Amino acid sequence: MFLNYAWSVGKLRNLDGMAWAWALVVMAASPVRAATVSEVRINPTENGVEIVLVLADGSELEVLPAQDGTRWIADIPNAQLSEGVEQLDVASGIARVSVQPLANSVRVIVVGQDGPLVGVVESHASASADWSVRTLTLTVGPAAETANPVNDSLRLMITGETGSNYFIPSASTATRTDTRLLDIPQAVQVIPEQVLDDQQVTNLDEALQNVSGVVADNSEGAGSQFSLRGFEGARILRNGFSLAGGDSLSNTSILTLPEVANLERIEVLKGPASLLYGEIQPGGVINLVTKRPMADPSYNIELRAGSRSLFRPHLDISGQITPDGSLRYRLNALMERDDAFRDFDQEIEREFVAPVVTWDISDRTNLTVDLEYLTDERPFDTGLLAFGNGVIDVPQDRIVGEPDDVVERSFFSTGYEFNHRFSDNWSVRNAFRYSSQNYDSNAFFPLVFDEASGLVARLNSATDWYQDYAGVQTDLVGKFETGSINHTLLFGVDYSRNRSDIVAVIDPPIPTNLAPINIFDPVYGFAQRQSFDQFSVGARIQDVNTSRFGIFVQDQIDVSDALKLVAGIRYDTISQDLTNGQSLFDPTGSSNSQDVDDFTPRLGLVYQPIPELAIYGSYSRSFTPSSSTDIAGDFLTPEEGEGYEIGLKTELWDQRLVATLAYFDITKRNVATPDPNAPAFLSAAIATGEQRSQGVELDIAGEILPGWNIIANYAYTDARITEDNQFAEGNGLVGIPEHSAGLWTTYTFQTGELEGIGFGLGFNYVGERPGDLANSFRLDDYFTTDAAISYTQEDWKLALNFKNLFDIDYIQGTPISRTRGIEPGEPFTVIGSISFQF
Repeated sequence: MFLNYAWSVGKLRNLDGMAWAWALVVMAASPVRAATVSEVRINPTENGVEIVLVLADGSELEVLPAQDGTRWIADIPNAQLSEGVEQLDVASGIARVSVQPLANSVRVIVVGQDGPLVGVVESHASASADWSVRTLTLTVGPAAETANPVNDSLRLMITGETGSNYFIPSASTATRTDTRLLDIPQAVQVIPEQVLDDQQVTNLDEALQNVSGVVADNSEGAGSQFSLRGFEGARILRNGFSLAGGDSLSNTSILTLPEVANLERIEVLKGPASLLYGEIQPGGVINLVTKRPMADPSYNIELRAGSRSLFRPHLDISGQITPDGSLRYRLNALMERDDAFRDFDQEIEREFVAPVVTWDISDRTNLTVDLEYLTDERPFDTGLLAFGNGVIDVPQDRIVGEPDDVVERSFFSTGYEFNHRFSDNWSVRNAFRYSSQNYDSNAFFPLVFDEASGLVARLNSATDWYQDYAGVQTDLVGKFETGSINHTLLFGVDYSRNRSDIVAVIDPPIPTNLAPINIFDPVYGFAQRQSFDQFSVGARIQDVNTSRFGIFVQDQIDVSDALKLVAGIRYDTISQDLTNGQSLFDPTGSSNSQDVDDFTPRLGLVYQPIPELAIYGSYSRSFTPSSSTDIAGDFLTPEEGEGYEIGLKTELWDQRLVATLAYFDITKRNVATPDPNAPAFLSAAIATGEQRSQGVELDIAGEILPGWNIIANYAYTDARITEDNQFAEGNGLVGIPEHSAGLWTTYTFQTGELEGIGFGLGFNYVGERPGDLANSFRLDDYFTTDAAISYTQEDWKLALNFKNLFDIDYIQGTPISRTRGIEPGEPFTVIGSISFQF
């Protein structure tokens, strides 16, 4: 395998004979082993630069050097690096040094200022009482005598603390293996931690504005939900597991508000993805990748404060528990206090803690155990109201409910991830996750709105909801060859079960308790609120139990250096039991169950005419069990999604920037529609509906010039009803704009008197959108502007961010109906922060 790799590298870069001979000797003399680079040191020398790669486990490293004009390049195909390092103007004659991770390899690039460079490679090993350390030294400069470095001017740089962190070259969500983005035949966007920090993001909705085709679905303060590529209900994952379980019957898949403070990055996989994640909607998945313990001690303390009494202190610390570093920890904790910009009495109160411990049991085995605990209390906000074919023209802070409407939740999650390498080519991963959450709300819901008079009939309702989830995953990964073809085989098995208990209670809707209010001249405080135990009847009492079992196989095939194939198939079986207790609408109660199974394939092809460009195409499927029943009371056939995608991916400017251009065409079938032959009082359905979304997406992220970072996106989405018994064919899907775009760019001065001063500027455009499937009203388009200024020194940073700079009134997200979920966007907001890292 590595001989083929070396041949390709040599052919592309005109490797000279001496380097060729040296590379072949190294590969023949040492075994292939994936080694982790724990530290990178970049040291200026008298005649050049010295790059030192440190490996705590004493592994041998292989190096393939090459010369390309003024660039000296060294590929290390059997090494792994978590985050890249880059430094400018390191020494005389050296313009830039870059050490970046690729898929199962590390690339070192040294750029000369005036002419060609030469390099010398040396490997050293040393041992202490119980720990072996190996260093690989690359000494590069304009002349051969740079092999003698000057150590007294040593400058130590730890990985991840310098360079552009907007460019992430690989992801695991799309394949469950660490795969270079250019090798994945599907659109995958990665939002790194640096973007979240620069934008001072405090919620997931803000973060995902950086990705094309993502729309936040309104949940009235109940949780984070999103549409992807036109389809609602995108599954949110946490390190590959469903964040909160979820089931198709109760429609309570995500009622949590995930914290972003402990996220290392967010990976968004577009299109049907049931091969790896089971029953999901065809738009894709959103994977939240959390921070892990670091090899070197790190202590970060931050305080954010801003508009509407925002107060948000945050602690992020990591270090070693044992002297040899085999046992490490990381702790993230924060609290938040904030006044809602809408006219509520209830403020936002949030506490979060997330400890994690990693144990390197041996050089081939490690175990990570983590925990998250979150409490959140905030207003229950039903939004504004539709008026005619638009949205009512009242102040954005006006509320339809009562000022003390509230929703409270708590979320607990824990689990482990166990990794073991049987050999250099075979490894296993076993992971487990358990989560539980409680959700309580008490609010006044708008039922009917008389547009002529402005009167809104409201009903007091309360919900008590509990859910727990447990899941286990086991993945076996093997690398092997069949002739000249390389394979990365993934075989996986997963099982999960979750249970939800929901009790929603109301008083019967009679004129004496409809709590009317005039939205044009509201008077609050006269409605009679009841506690949960005071309600006379339950409107919805449900107990839902769901179990899932899936088995799949996937093969990533390198037919050649230019041609790659990904193929796989999955089998799922799902059992769901639903029990409805006695309620206002079901006096006797009922129960029902369903058992469904399905095969979901995936096929993708990548062609790379040059290493920096990939042309790809893919086909994939998804399925989701239906929650609707037919006239006989049986559940409908599961919904099925089918997606086609073609696109281009490229890495530009010495792999500092990645761009993806994709065309997609996704169809969802077996959508529940009303049964025209059923009696009017019976809510029976048939699976004849169909929805289709097609469009073009462009995403760009990385570094344009030293200090100048960018993340940008554009989406054209044509999402419509293609078959339905209730709504007109051709109607647009709820909340999906035809055109949307976003841009965020920062520049930080690298040298001179202004060194450390940074500026940021961002724009977000969302086009006009349908407000419901009937397309009876529409939401206007909007354009918002953000800005930032910061000052960074070695161990501290000051930052000031301005959001919605021109205080634009707009409606965000996806409405629930004409009277609920029409959510006003946040007005002009200022957030300042000070952070210390040591």
